[in-house]
Amino acid sequence: MTIKLNKTLLITNKLGLHARAATKLAQLSQKFNAKVTIELESKQADASSIMGLMLLAGGQGKEVTIHTEGLEAQDALDNVCQLFSDKFDEDE
Repeated sequence: MTIKLNKTLLITNKLGLHARAATKLAQLSQKFNAKVTIELESKQADASSIMGLMLLAGGQGKEVTIHTEGLEAQDALDNVCQLFSDKFDEDE
């Protein structure tokens, strides 16, 4: 059975999905047995692709939807949401 989950979040870190944040998100999403996709304004990117994430141009205040699918979909979703709520561990 494949688990599919999604959750909509607000980008709250000052620089949005810039290179460092995209790298952290890509590295995190690769740790799980799940496909993680980020959707912004009808564009989608594989969360394991740094370039794909940066091309979304997700700035502060934009809404993104996190989609996870696979055996570890819940763990992947929880961890990605935590990364967003921690503002990618950036010093603002």
